[in-house]
Amino acid sequence: MRKTVFLGRGLMFCMVISGLGLITNHALAGCGSSNCFLTTGTQEGVFAPGQVVLDLSYRYLSQDKKLRGHSNTNEVLVPKVDFENEELELAHHRERRTLNTLAQLDINVGLTERLTLAIALPFLNDRRHEHDDGVDLGAGENGIFTNNDGSSGFGDVSITGKYAFLITIRHLFVGGLGVKLPTGEYKLLNGEGNINEPTVMPGTGSYDFLLSGHYSYQWQPRQLDSFIALQYRLNTKNKLDYQFGNATVLNVGVNYRTSEKVVVMGQLNTRVVERDEFRGQGVPSSGNTMIYLSPGIRIQSSDDTAFYVHLQLPVYQDVNEVNIVPNYGLQFGLSHSL
Repeated sequence: MRKTVFLGRGLMFCMVISGLGLITNHALAGCGSSNCFLTTGTQEGVFAPGQVVLDLSYRYLSQDKKLRGHSNTNEVLVPKVDFENEELELAHHRERRTLNTLAQLDINVGLTERLTLAIALPFLNDRRHEHDDGVDLGAGENGIFTNNDGSSGFGDVSITGKYAFLITIRHLFVGGLGVKLPTGEYKLLNGEGNINEPTVMPGTGSYDFLLSGHYSYQWQPRQLDSFIALQYRLNTKNKLDYQFGNATVLNVGVNYRTSEKVVVMGQLNTRVVERDEFRGQGVPSSGNTMIYLSPGIRIQSSDDTAFYVHLQLPVYQDVNEVNIVPNYGLQFGLSHSL
């Protein structure tokens, strides 16, 4: 008998296409990096004992929209985190653009009927960053353009245990507890030979803790379901005495099966990130509130394999002080059950 991808026939549909995504990248800060925080639909839920589900995703975010608070602006001057001299240099450089290319492999292994182990491997974090360096408007220094201060590399691995507290024909509630490990580089050097800005690094250098909950309800079994998912990430300081702001993500969505192989999806994704800290001092231009509308589609090519795509469109974006934010996000993915 073929293994089912998820536990129970009545739950198969909602658990394939809904859930709570892991946050494995940085929040916006000085040289704003970005992440795609929508749900992908295959890393959540619980799996049958011995079942292994692989999910490979590719994410692209173009970040060049300039904001002051939630309003457009023409000038984004942000501080430099000077790790060598242990200080913040305010209004040090002008942000222009960051192109984020992110690739991740998620592995889910069913341990028991209710317990699943999830491992997130962000094997590519490529950030091409452009800014005007050394800006001092008071002294008439308009800065020098550079695009040599981006970074690329393996990111921070996350390990999460997920437990199904409630499983019925229509209801599903899964809670998760996890840890993010400092496996990615966080001391890479910029073009001047100094430690680069923390928000363009592949990793954070800190151990962080994840707490999540996901509830879904089937209105029409195997045709229509909705979900609400919440995750909180508690960050700690790294060895450079830098601490990324704690992050809260709330996702709500609905999924509708139009045919045996096609599911259309709509999500509203909200993320609130607290201000970063360096040596106990709040970092200007860090922390934000973001709301995105994310339509998507999932195509089941076989019983074990599916392809999906999401487009993430901004509804509301608000930053502390000034920063650059994404105009849109695009995600492609492939999931396969072994």
